[in-house]
Amino acid sequence: MKVKTSVTLSEDRMHQIDALSGRYGTRSALIEQAVRDFLAATGQRQRDKQDLEILKRQAACLHQEAEDVLAYQVEL
Repeated sequence: MKVKTSVTLSEDRMHQIDALSGRYGTRSALIEQAVRDFLAATGQRQRDKQDLEILKRQAACLHQEAEDVLAYQVEL
């Protein structure tokens, strides 16, 4: 379901949107795609941040595990 809304943008931004909107069909389609991309990127950054925090918390354990594995390696 689509919801009609109103936003205020600078004249410069509107000129840029108008120049690109032909590729997307309409201004609305371009803006919807831009918002969709922004939300996806924001969500990905949040997941990346959470993953990094997990890795930081587990770093010592992961380091020890890697050293353990390397101890079983055969010299070439």
